[in-house]
Amino acid sequence: METSENVVSFEEAMEQLESIVTRLESGDVPLETAIELFQEGMKLSQLCGSKLEQVERRIEALIETQDGLQRQPFGDAGEIKGEEA
Repeated sequence: METSENVVSFEEAMEQLESIVTRLESGDVPLETAIELFQEGMKLSQLCGSKLEQVERRIEALIETQDGLQRQPFGDAGEIKGEEA
């Protein structure tokens, strides 16, 4: 099952997570089923978070400096802007 989780796209995982949330919010789920759904939701949430972190690491921002444009990792872009303002 672990290999199939890695194959699930971000969008598919989000759809599954939304479906689980809807079922849990309905209140018509037996306790044991609710626990299983919660656990599955946590796995999907972690999978989505991991995929977002991977994408963030690949994104670069172009920052305008006195020396021209420079590439910065996505997370550092906000910090540099904050320092210049």
